[in-house]
Amino acid sequence: MIPVRGFEGKTVAVFGLGRTGLTAARALLAGGAKVALWDEKAASREAAAAEGLDVVDLSTADWSAFAALMLSPGVPLTHPKPHWTVDKAREAGVEVLGDVELFARTVNAAPDHKKPKIVAITGTNGKSTTTALIGHMFRHAGRDTRVGGNIGLGVLGLDDMHGGAVYVLELSSYQLDLTSSLKADATVLLNLSPDHLDRHGGMDGYIAAKRRIFLNQGKGDTAIIGVDDPWCQQICTEITAANRRTIWPISAGKAMGRGVYALQGVLYDATGERVTEMADLLRAKSLPGRHNWQNACAAYAAAVALGIPPMQAVEGLMSFPGLAHRMETVAKIGRVRFVNDSKATNADAARQAMSSYPKIYWIAGGVAKAGGIDDLADLFPRVAGAYLIGEAAGEFGKTLDGKAPVRQCVSIEVATAAAYADALDSGEDAIVLLSPACASFDQFSDFEARGEAFRAAVEGLGRIGVKAG
Repeated sequence: MIPVRGFEGKTVAVFGLGRTGLTAARALLAGGAKVALWDEKAASREAAAAEGLDVVDLSTADWSAFAALMLSPGVPLTHPKPHWTVDKAREAGVEVLGDVELFARTVNAAPDHKKPKIVAITGTNGKSTTTALIGHMFRHAGRDTRVGGNIGLGVLGLDDMHGGAVYVLELSSYQLDLTSSLKADATVLLNLSPDHLDRHGGMDGYIAAKRRIFLNQGKGDTAIIGVDDPWCQQICTEITAANRRTIWPISAGKAMGRGVYALQGVLYDATGERVTEMADLLRAKSLPGRHNWQNACAAYAAAVALGIPPMQAVEGLMSFPGLAHRMETVAKIGRVRFVNDSKATNADAARQAMSSYPKIYWIAGGVAKAGGIDDLADLFPRVAGAYLIGEAAGEFGKTLDGKAPVRQCVSIEVATAAAYADALDSGEDAIVLLSPACASFDQFSDFEARGEAFRAAVEGLGRIGVKAG
């Protein structure tokens, strides 16, 4: 745990008692602050009280007694409208911040010889894989590495800092909206496409949140920016013109005079005086597809920027075991391979997996994002069968009508069995792909629970060892 500095003897209100809120509360207490915790779910309040934490009804509390409001990232800050705790905080002149901001202030307050290195990663898609990959590469190089944020442990739950540590942090747009003091030694912005627009009031608000990752960077810092979409291209141009840090563009499909790029699966380093061929990504079995080439370019650039020798960075890259729930092969039964891509919570993320295979038996559905799967129409010819689940099943069925065989399924278990049966009947090598293009909250607590349900369903098929009907 990282004890939070800067609030000694003061009381911080904490709203939202999930993983982030409870971890922040413990870290604040460890740093000498007092906390007043609240959640609208009685079970969450009871769990906090059972731990001995001070539960206070923030709807009736005296907000003048609070030094800050620590808001969990899942709670609306501005849109569709500010949460009532945000309104109360602003009325009382109380600042609103998140756990990443508490971490940033604690780092900034540390003496220089105790400050760790920080790599911060964001983007619409690929940030979890890239974060895990960077963490793996630093560990492979023998660096004391802590990985967290929007992946794994909340940032304040990581081991306490020292000057030789490296923190590799995945940051969501929600977390960045609540962060103003973070100064990362290397930042990564992978890509941008429409997502979470209801929480940011549209694409401009979403982009503004993502851009906050570059706040406070200066001379000696590195910004790594994907340039394969127009929004990131514009950001790269703008911050390059500002000329306050080293800028390394990355691309998974175009050659560049500087930066890191991949062409036809070969990674090239153009960060120095010459362009050098560094790695054959087609041999990196845990990084299939063009989207993973972009992730690999970003990770390589971040590692080299923080002092890992290029060939050692490549060794770490090539030995990466992969990330759970992201194009993860969970089993192979006969000629049928089952791929868990539960982390694909929007159409753009699903595109990355779907485009990696020529023919798929596709399990999709859940809580649809804006636009549904309309943008995937060019990939529908690859769908040998679609097995639809959750709230979006009906809508997706209409979109796919006449374009691919569709089966409405009441559960992921039914969908998995049906997809397996059809794949087996094909008599060919086949891919059953869970890539939902949807959030999971209609049937599961999160995408991880959805992925584990798929894994369990596949294991059930393997145990019975016969065709499922």
